[in-house]
Amino acid sequence: MTVSLLTVSLLTAPLLATSAQAAWVTLKPVSETPVLKFDAPQQVTDPAKQYQAVVKTTRGDITLELYARQAPKTVNSFVFLALNHFYDDTPFHRVLDGFMAQGGDPTGTGTGGPGYSFSVEIDKALGFDSAGVLGMARAQSLSSQGSQFFITLAPATFLNGQYTVFGKVVDGQNVVDALQKIDPQKPDASLKPDRIESVEIQEEATDGK
Repeated sequence: MTVSLLTVSLLTAPLLATSAQAAWVTLKPVSETPVLKFDAPQQVTDPAKQYQAVVKTTRGDITLELYARQAPKTVNSFVFLALNHFYDDTPFHRVLDGFMAQGGDPTGTGTGGPGYSFSVEIDKALGFDSAGVLGMARAQSLSSQGSQFFITLAPATFLNGQYTVFGKVVDGQNVVDALQKIDPQKPDASLKPDRIESVEIQEEATDGK
């Protein structure tokens, strides 16, 4: 089933303080080469800790603050997949001007996933109230989240309450805005999607590290 975004009700959300000034330690990958199918994600994150992802793309780097406390299952799955190189060389297969950029499907069709699915995590304090909000894509079912994610290009508050917000861009929104626009409903073979080259996961440094 194609993973897409549905029209939902309106909510508002306060801004979260970013952790852009923190010192970060890069986590070591779990696998040496890409692994594309799993029965379930291993637990690799601690909701009490701070995480960010540096998404290296063909347009440049995008740094994402991850909301491990508000969306622990989603952040853990995203980090687990990234540490297994799942997202390496995958396209932004759906990039709609004035809406959002969607990626995370190794097949590039909008129908792929990691072999498992899980339910949305809704925090009413979070919403798609600006450009740069990181959300999980899903199919019609609320329990159909997998690997696909999206980053808003503009406020999209009509998505609030039905899609997991699990982070926000803290650096590189200009890269997101510049991604090649791709509309799967209007195929154009002359358009080549931008791609994710790799995703580096970082954990906030502590005095014990």
